[in-house]
Amino acid sequence: MNDDRATGDQALTNAQDGNSLVGDDGPGGADPLTVDPRAPDPRAPDPRSGDPRSGDPRTADGGPSAAPDGDSGPEPGPRAAPAASGSRSRPARTQRKSIPWWVELPALVIFALVLMLVIKTYAIQAFFIPSSSMENTLDIGDKVLVNKLVYHFRPIGRGDIIVFNGDGSWDPATPAGSSDPVIGGFDRLGHAIVGLFGISPGVHDYIKRVIGVPGDRVACCDASGQITVNGVPLSEKSYLYPGNPPSLVRFSVTVPPGRLWVMGDHRSVSYDSRGHRGDPGGGTIPESQVVGRAFVIMWPPSRAELLNIPATFEQPKLTASAMAGGPAVAVPLAGAMLLLPARRLRRRVRRRVHSRATFVRRRLGRRVPPGRGPEPW
Repeated sequence: MNDDRATGDQALTNAQDGNSLVGDDGPGGADPLTVDPRAPDPRAPDPRSGDPRSGDPRTADGGPSAAPDGDSGPEPGPRAAPAASGSRSRPARTQRKSIPWWVELPALVIFALVLMLVIKTYAIQAFFIPSSSMENTLDIGDKVLVNKLVYHFRPIGRGDIIVFNGDGSWDPATPAGSSDPVIGGFDRLGHAIVGLFGISPGVHDYIKRVIGVPGDRVACCDASGQITVNGVPLSEKSYLYPGNPPSLVRFSVTVPPGRLWVMGDHRSVSYDSRGHRGDPGGGTIPESQVVGRAFVIMWPPSRAELLNIPATFEQPKLTASAMAGGPAVAVPLAGAMLLLPARRLRRRVRRRVHSRATFVRRRLGRRVPPGRGPEPW
């Protein structure tokens, strides 16, 4: 009987000692008298006290504490700490698919060519100077830019350096190209691409200075050897080739409507309107064949400069003589167009003044005679 109590006491002692090693199975397997680990420990203080030294799963502020290692613990509530940043799955960034360079480069070249063709056709074109007829203003090998839009906004003026096509005036008319639209299209495209570099094969383009516009009477020469326009002598020393007289050929012409009289600055070698007096138009060229106005030398860089109109063409006498004796051209027409709104404004002001005077006289009891208004301007 004593052995039984001893055995029982020993078993109880082993059970109490095994309570601190919950989950540790000895070599002999699990102890049948092991206390359930979920049962509250009678030696532990009140779990509602919130003492951090106790085994209470609640913290000092009343919130749930972290579960021990190896135990999943209670599920996190609203105040649970977020999961580790490494466990979050980041959305994949969408990247644009890059275009290979061997596709992008030809596309850029084609776009640049199309843009240059549009600019060349409608706005600005480069021209190469092949002869010495405009020296020293333009030398052989110079490249100039020609403005194709300027004459849509103002008429061609004296002193302008222009590029024009000589077909039908100084040169025989160019025969028509191939009737095949495909061949003709490729031919025009080839000429347009080559023209981007200032070369136009098969095209009869010339560059000269305008001396007379429609209605002008150009003559050579007066007593001092100067060319006159409408009787006004031109002082051409600023742009003529050194040592050249204004002209060794005597002439006197009246420029027909819609045509121009042009000459080169190197008069001794220039084959200009003076040498084409036997051609259709008497040496003049049609305004419709003008490509545009050369306004700047772009190459070589050492000669880059603007091509301004010489001061001799801005003489008040020259402009006044053209306005008085010449036919109605674009400049007087523009003046007339400006006068029309002025007349309408004047008429409107007169009506308003008359109505105001009528109103005032009626308020004062005076009758305005019919047809009687303010004095005309």
